[in-house]
Amino acid sequence: MKQRIALLSDVHGNLTALKAVIADLSQQAIDDCWFLGDLVMPGPATNEVFELLENINTSVYIRGNWDDCFLDVQQKKVGIHFDDPSDVYIGLLGQYVAEHLKVNYQNKLKSLPIHTTKQVNGLTINLSHNLNTLNSGPALLAEEATSHFDELFSTPTTDIAIYGHVHHQMLRYSSQDQLVINPGSVGQPFFKHGRLNDDRRAQYAILEIDDTGLAEVNFRKVAYDLTQELKLAKELALPYLNLYQEILFDGVAHTHDDELLDKVNQQYGYVERLKQLTNQ
Repeated sequence: MKQRIALLSDVHGNLTALKAVIADLSQQAIDDCWFLGDLVMPGPATNEVFELLENINTSVYIRGNWDDCFLDVQQKKVGIHFDDPSDVYIGLLGQYVAEHLKVNYQNKLKSLPIHTTKQVNGLTINLSHNLNTLNSGPALLAEEATSHFDELFSTPTTDIAIYGHVHHQMLRYSSQDQLVINPGSVGQPFFKHGRLNDDRRAQYAILEIDDTGLAEVNFRKVAYDLTQELKLAKELALPYLNLYQEILFDGVAHTHDDELLDKVNQQYGYVERLKQLTNQ
């Protein structure tokens, strides 16, 4: 029987983009939905993004590195080093999510794997956020060597590997000619090439598998109101609103830009705010 599966990844708390994607996929005769990680942070949405995925009967959830950042803040592994601008950035965003996210969804994030496999019509499909053993890092950027992508195929009988993390729609092959797919990012698409990065539409993909095998990979882009998402972030008092604006409109993230983050932290008193939230 033919199966049409929506592949979603990297929402990053962008409620407006996720709503637009779900509105689009609702017109595409989808049978299932797989989510590949990074549901929260640095955008403002928390419970709503979980609820939207539940409403479309998402059957697979993978835990992304930003989901881990939130959990690390909860466990006080991150967000306690006040002289580290990046740690303050992650810590304050994590505290924001913790303040809003229901306990059952926090527990759900903790329970998620970073890697799983699915069988569909005889095809074995590997699902991960990044590598099977590591959901962070640059190993699977678009320009990386094929040998890195070979690591997604833990067995020679795996036919397709699907991952997220790099915010970049992509189709390529392993050294053994197995298929590698990245559906792109719902909330934060990214390209190094400027003209392509100017396209800020939400991204996802549809996998169609029939009785013969893989019939189609459909990469989709969905326009949404970026101004509405920024307005929502402002209404919800999201920390680092100016940096979120750059992510939305320019595709530029400053997660590891310590020099800029230090200036922003000082300007808005974010270090003191984080100390208050952590009772330091």
